[in-house]
Amino acid sequence: MQPFEQLGAFYLGRRHDLGTGTTTPETVLLDARDLTTHAVILGMTGSGKTGLGVTLLEEAALDAIPAIVIDPKGDLGNLLLTFPDLAPADFLPWVDPAEAMRQGQTPEQYAAAVATRWRDGLARWGQDGARIARLRQAAEFRVHTPGSSAGAPLSMLGSLAAPRGVDAEGRRELLVSAVSGLLALLDMEADPLLSREHILLSNLVERAWAAGEDLDLGRLIRLIQQPPFQRLGVLDLDSFFPARDRAALAMRLNNLLASPGFAGFMQGEALSAASLLYGPSGKPRVSVISIAHLSEAERMFVVTTVLGEVLAWMRSQPGSAGLRALLYMDEVAGYLPPVAKPPSKAPMLTMLKQARAYGLGLVLASQNPVDLDYKALSNAGAWFLGRLQTERDKARVRDGLAGAAGAMDPALLDAALSGMAGRTFLLHNVHEDAPVLMRTRWAMSYLRGPLTRPQIKALAGRDPGPPQDGAAEAPPAAGPAAAEEVTEAPLPAPGVQTRYLPAVGGSDAGELHYQPWLICPAQLHFVRAAAGMDLWREVAVMARLTAEQGGPDHDTAAVLGAAVLDRLADQPGAGARFAGLPAQAGNKRSYARWRKGFKGLLYREQTLSLWRCPGFKAWSRPDESLQDFTARMAAVARDRRDLKLEKLRKRYAPKLRKLQDRIARAEERIAREASQQSHRQADAAITVGASLLGALLGRKVASAANVNRASRSIRAARRASREAGDVARARERRDELELRLRDLEAEFDEALRQGMASAGASPAELGIEEVPVRPRKGDMEMGDPLLLWIPFRKGPDGELVAAFS
Repeated sequence: MQPFEQLGAFYLGRRHDLGTGTTTPETVLLDARDLTTHAVILGMTGSGKTGLGVTLLEEAALDAIPAIVIDPKGDLGNLLLTFPDLAPADFLPWVDPAEAMRQGQTPEQYAAAVATRWRDGLARWGQDGARIARLRQAAEFRVHTPGSSAGAPLSMLGSLAAPRGVDAEGRRELLVSAVSGLLALLDMEADPLLSREHILLSNLVERAWAAGEDLDLGRLIRLIQQPPFQRLGVLDLDSFFPARDRAALAMRLNNLLASPGFAGFMQGEALSAASLLYGPSGKPRVSVISIAHLSEAERMFVVTTVLGEVLAWMRSQPGSAGLRALLYMDEVAGYLPPVAKPPSKAPMLTMLKQARAYGLGLVLASQNPVDLDYKALSNAGAWFLGRLQTERDKARVRDGLAGAAGAMDPALLDAALSGMAGRTFLLHNVHEDAPVLMRTRWAMSYLRGPLTRPQIKALAGRDPGPPQDGAAEAPPAAGPAAAEEVTEAPLPAPGVQTRYLPAVGGSDAGELHYQPWLICPAQLHFVRAAAGMDLWREVAVMARLTAEQGGPDHDTAAVLGAAVLDRLADQPGAGARFAGLPAQAGNKRSYARWRKGFKGLLYREQTLSLWRCPGFKAWSRPDESLQDFTARMAAVARDRRDLKLEKLRKRYAPKLRKLQDRIARAEERIAREASQQSHRQADAAITVGASLLGALLGRKVASAANVNRASRSIRAARRASREAGDVARARERRDELELRLRDLEAEFDEALRQGMASAGASPAELGIEEVPVRPRKGDMEMGDPLLLWIPFRKGPDGELVAAFS
């Protein structure tokens, strides 16, 4: 079998002869960059679509390419069923007991048979447990179950948070997807131009985002009832959308929010394309989003929201000529129909048309081509065509291919689509000269079929989830309950303003106990010339006032965003009690001293972390996480690797083709010379035979005719001998050319190895390091300190617990 472990190439299978039904040793490799022009996988049930999709995703993971996988059937969670040891005990929890019973075996016996079958199947395709181990090491594999806690849950309403780092066009597309998905969940019309519900919600969300405000569903419901504007377009709000109708919409959303089933969509980590594609350390991920357990409306909500998030992430990326990430969707019928316009169609169309420039490849799979918008799929550069039955499906494929890459031989296409066995596909790639009939390789993942929720839960238990970058910022801690409290807030020194952090919960939640803190606004100036950073940041530093310290206790200090100052109230909650103030709080000079102490605290402890990649001489952007920076460097590394690889291919390809052509001509010459030799030998044998026959029949051996005939036979024999020498020399020439080809291939492999090492294909090898940047002390601006009262309530054991959010 030909070698298949090549950089930037996906090993999908081997060539297949449809006439003989046999598979040849010639491997089928797909250039990873070809998927930037997207791909479709089409075939009826049993054609092997899932196996091909799993194979493609395995190859992407081996090449450190992350993927988001939308899985309507629950099959693609099989990507997590990889067992390097190929031991029966690894397969046992996942085999189907009913199938074992049908085979007349115990589950243990059936698992042993499956393990043997998988080991032998992999070996036939040149694979083993070591390759499976490399696959598991190359990427993190996770199963997400929005709306359910079976797998890793996803909070889908994060789509209402104001997007950061997205341009105006990307923000509009994210807005349309977020609102369309929400209305799809309500089973309401979601046309951005015709639906008044869509127009109203879009304006509400857009207004909040423009102010940098995050939304949640509760606040959106309140805004529907009392919008912050009186006109939409040229019409009064009440004419366009009467208050009674707005109240009905708010009620439907409130019913959704109050539904116990909807709570699952608000749990788990916030939906983020960056987190789905890369772990905190920058390791690529294959994130399977399983939606098999959801209703049709819920599926459309999840798919539309995920597509909008991926589209917004795509817009925030720099351009790339290589493949940066994959978006794979199984059973796409219904989400990209030919006539209707479900909410999922618009973002999918946009990505099919524009994602190539950003290095994002889409792979879409379906059983029925007739259910898909073939004009949209004509943007796909690679078509994997399995067995199809109906003439309508074949006609749809012919139409789609005509738009994608010109005409194909209809007879070849019809024969292939009608007569292919399982796991056999016709690959039509616009980047290649001709279509290829292929049989897919054996999948490294155990293809056991759809996973049940208990099985997904077991997989989630095996995967502990992503490590955390650091502990979340703790809320202000309560001090000990004051022995003596008063019902009126003690006053600070004259000129010092007093503010209150709003409490959560009503009066029935318990009596409020306020404790005194000092909070001070500040402006910090961070400068790092090498990184091109010159940044001002507004913060608020706070610490609890204690009698023991005679002022703010810096051990309790916390630094928050300056937005917290806008949340503060002028009045406390009703019926509250207040702890006493330190005596120094009544002295105006104390606040100047405390402000100076806060300034020193900020200079010593408040740093902005930048990340530096020495190998690429690159710096992170301010507020860019290690995860995002490492992902960006991974894309840079891949682009550099692909560029280096392309240069090497251009350098060596003409030499390799020239030698291959000369070898082909040498083979033709050998065949020609061998044929001529055969004819010469036959002529010589006939001539000699004729002379002997004449002698045997009684003619005189010395007769002139026999002498001439004998002379001709000798000359024919000599010519045959020369022809044999020509064949030998042609073979020697062929062998010499083949030796030169092997030497050139070895030279190319060595140049490739050295080139890839110098290109820094792995960002981990480049030593990404953290560079803390302190604020410039001389530029630091400190505002006036405020006395801040923070509410607590007494818990069951008398301890103080936070009463704020």
